Amino acid sequence: MAIKKATFAAGCFWGVEATFQKVKGVVQTEVGYMGGHTESPTYQDVCTDRTGHAEVVQVTFDDEQVRYQQLLDIFWKGHDPTQRNRQGPDVGMQYRSAIFYHDEEQLKEAMASKTALGASGRFPRPIATNLEKAGPFWRAEEYHQKYLQKKGLDSCHI
Repeated sequence: MAIKKATFAAGCFWGVEATFQKVKGVVQTEVGYMGGHTESPTYQDVCTDRTGHAEVVQVTFDDEQVRYQQLLDIFWKGHDPTQRNRQGPDVGMQYRSAIFYHDEEQLKEAMASKTALGASGRFPRPIATNLEKAGPFWRAEEYHQKYLQKKGLDSCHI
């Protein structure tokens, strides 16, 4: 096994986590906060839109079963990457679209993937997704972990 981490922000972390939980080769998912300037933020802190954090899903995966490129494809399909600091009705910096890369290889793959998506014509607006170096991951409160699974839901979209 070649265990690696990938971190994605694509709106509310509940639905994003549920999507990645279903992927063969994903060993673990955790929701939390990344990309801000406040140490040990709480959900209430992040919701003020003053910490700079995004709601993220940290995906631990077996690189021999699922490639990072496949995770990127799932990320792009799971949200609207043209929306800046929002996803649907959820508005604020914590809902931004971002790929938090853990090494130079992930940065190269994420950049190539973003460029290809932008050139594909799939979206009428430019891709707004940020590529940010992964920083400290602050695990969200326990009630957020596997939230939709605990509620018996597949997704939070209507």
